[in-house]
Amino acid sequence: MTKITMLGTGNAMCTRCYNTCFYLHTPGGGLMVDAGGGNGIFRQLFRADIPFEQIHNIFVTHVHTDHIMGIIWMIRKISPMMYRGKYSGSLTIYCHDEVKHAIEQMCYLMIPAKICRAIGDTIILQEVKDGETVKIDDMDVTFFDVGSDKTKQYGFRAVMPDGKSIVCHGDEPYNERNDKYVRGCDLFMCEAFCLYKDREQFRPYEKHHSTAIDAGRTAQDLGAKSLLLYHTEDTHLTTRRLTYTAEAAQHYTGNIYVPDDIESVII
Repeated sequence: MTKITMLGTGNAMCTRCYNTCFYLHTPGGGLMVDAGGGNGIFRQLFRADIPFEQIHNIFVTHVHTDHIMGIIWMIRKISPMMYRGKYSGSLTIYCHDEVKHAIEQMCYLMIPAKICRAIGDTIILQEVKDGETVKIDDMDVTFFDVGSDKTKQYGFRAVMPDGKSIVCHGDEPYNERNDKYVRGCDLFMCEAFCLYKDREQFRPYEKHHSTAIDAGRTAQDLGAKSLLLYHTEDTHLTTRRLTYTAEAAQHYTGNIYVPDDIESVII
């Protein structure tokens, strides 16, 4: 069984839900993707009942604060656990070159040197290239450049042991350059900054983001079997699932998931 636990579902400036990040559970392991914007990641992991000892693989999509700052706290937490014998094995953080450089610099500036000593030893910053495939536990994960007009950002296509494929396109709109990674996937994880009807209020297109209706149209065109929407605004959380699903369904005929924080989706 493959399960995705959404540790956070909100965009950068959300205060009523945590920034978008998630944990991908597989029969033989797992992969955490991003960590949000601060030490709130500790609370989210606690609420999701995901112990730090379980986390051995993390992927960081890009350097924006709402995705990378929680990683510094993860290193701050796990490094001492390693030296106290409370964490077995190593932690590998997969990322592109700009993210790797940013993590190194922030760690050396912000956390004690005795904690940083684990970096390069038991905490490995593993740089990945566009189109590179890596075996992570029982998954084959192919990383790709999403083609952002802003900060360099990577997404991934993960093939599960049962052959199902999950594609995370980061928090950027779909780029046609990545057709081979996204087309026909079993689950397309797509950002939906807001509803199309609320575009004048939230200005998604100015910020290079999508709406729920855009995500639905894209998923239908690409033949994705299921669609998961995240990275939203947080002013309509009580009705978000209903309204985002309804808007995406105007163009998309597959399964639509609009999870709340700490909610899990079975693939």
